[in-house]
Amino acid sequence: MNIILLSGGSGKRLWPLSNDIRSKQFIQIFPRADGSYESMVQRVYRQIRAVDPEATVTIATAKTQVSAIHNQLGEDVGISIEPCRRDTFPAIALATAYLHDVRGVGADEAVVVCPVDPYVDETYFECVRDLCEEARKGRKNLVLMGIEPTYPSEKYGYIKPAAGAAGSSAPTDGKPAYTFTEKPSKEKAEEYIAGGALWNGGVFAYRLRYVLEKSRELLGSSDYRYLFDHYAELKKISFDYAVVEQETSLEVLRYSGTWKDLGTWNTLTEAMEENILGNAQMNDTCRNLHIINELGVPILAMGIRDAVIAASPEGILVSDKEQSSYIKPFVDAIDQQVMFAEKSWGSYRVLDVEKNSLTVKVTLNPNHRMNYHSHEHRDEIWTVISGNGQAVVDGDVREIGVGDVIRMQAGQKHTVIAGAEGLQLTEVQLGSEISVADKIKYDWPV
Repeated sequence: MNIILLSGGSGKRLWPLSNDIRSKQFIQIFPRADGSYESMVQRVYRQIRAVDPEATVTIATAKTQVSAIHNQLGEDVGISIEPCRRDTFPAIALATAYLHDVRGVGADEAVVVCPVDPYVDETYFECVRDLCEEARKGRKNLVLMGIEPTYPSEKYGYIKPAAGAAGSSAPTDGKPAYTFTEKPSKEKAEEYIAGGALWNGGVFAYRLRYVLEKSRELLGSSDYRYLFDHYAELKKISFDYAVVEQETSLEVLRYSGTWKDLGTWNTLTEAMEENILGNAQMNDTCRNLHIINELGVPILAMGIRDAVIAASPEGILVSDKEQSSYIKPFVDAIDQQVMFAEKSWGSYRVLDVEKNSLTVKVTLNPNHRMNYHSHEHRDEIWTVISGNGQAVVDGDVREIGVGDVIRMQAGQKHTVIAGAEGLQLTEVQLGSEISVADKIKYDWPV
């Protein structure tokens, strides 16, 4: 089974745990049997492997998410990098061309496209497997998953039978057998459901040849290298509008298992198995309260009801759960640098920001290293707080361990390499022009 997982968006509705680099699908909040926690993307990937251990999984995503994907899923997962955001059709066309041209998947093989972050049980991926099998047979150009509604939601799109009996996929006079509606009123949603409509979860399957042909028709090419090199110039258009809503040869498979869109704090906390993650406590007068704390200071809640408290280096949110759905414009108004990010070598967390200094806690994964680089406008001081490894400054290699201090002046090339146990250090940046743009990378010399 070939699967493309769409991993986009900044997840600002789950601020302060998500930001432009760390999207909601990477927040580790779901408990594992061993006491650790997994993220949405880890959960979905594990469920895919449980249904089909040999599945070829490709994640279509932005470059900023690649490090987090590799850190959480390993190096074996395929990644189709979108050079910029151009909506879902260019993203899917690029990922399809990646499968065909780079991974060598045949044009007549089937692929399923689905979001990376649904909260589902394993029967969802059994249905995904059924979609893939139907697409492989080639009786219809597109096979969609229709999710059985549990209530008349105003938040989701609907797939409505347009001809014949409810659920019919037989086209009439060359017209689509289904119509698609986005976010109707509650009254309209009730009417749609009574007429056999299903929620549109954005899951569909096709033979690669089908989308490659659509890509040539709508984007001018189906060649992966061309699409990648000219991505910023491609037509910005959604897959639903460009393909699904125009297609007359279409089949819908019904899914009636667990499915939740965890796009807001309100819906996310409904899926959480624990009310507290991190250093926090609440008294017995609290009701329907969830606390997630990524900071090193305790949180105490007293008498709070129907609310969420979330704390991270990005900020602190205290919100009524229903009101938390309206967070985005307020987060958009916050002007702040990213305070936490995962990198290919590990992660960093900003501890303190002053006018002429920045203090960061750096964690390197075992046997990983930073890029060999220099800065023009700042000095840096590293202090090792755990683990061991090597520091390289202007080509000179030095063994380092707990308590060692290394200073790099502006212009000096440097990197740090973690040993087998990993490495943690504090990095103090000193200068009048501290900026993420002040970085020159060099080839690795050692």
